[in-house]
Amino acid sequence: MDTKVEKVVRILDKSKKTISTMESCTGGGNAITNIEGASDVFHYSAVIYSNEFKIKMGVAKEVIDTYTVYSMETAKEMSKNISWFANSDYGVGITGMLNCSDPANPSKDPNKVYISIYDKENDTYYNDSVEVFSNDRIENKSAVIKKVMEMLISVLS
Repeated sequence: MDTKVEKVVRILDKSKKTISTMESCTGGGNAITNIEGASDVFHYSAVIYSNEFKIKMGVAKEVIDTYTVYSMETAKEMSKNISWFANSDYGVGITGMLNCSDPANPSKDPNKVYISIYDKENDTYYNDSVEVFSNDRIENKSAVIKKVMEMLISVLS
């Protein structure tokens, strides 16, 4: 996976673009920070588990109330708001469940993770999801990060 992450950092650096993330279930598993030169392209990362702090970071309460915290609509809000908050060219929003339960926020699909990449210059969202089924949280995080890197390479190339 490092080669994908390295490629993302190289593409961002070459194009003089920046990125920030607002993550929930991946808990700051931001692989970009493992790469030399990441500080030139990576502005900010917010790891936010609670609905209260998602709202404080700009996610509309109405979106959470209408679609749930585990939805593409929430991921889109996260990606756009982190891009604007950190003044980054791209924002990544990740929310979902890693094959677990959350009594405070029921979900019809505890294996689905929603990913949104926001391109501020073009005011465009790139959205996808990944399903995770492992009982190992680290394996599930890795699967999500792999998907995010694949999406970023596609969006940036």
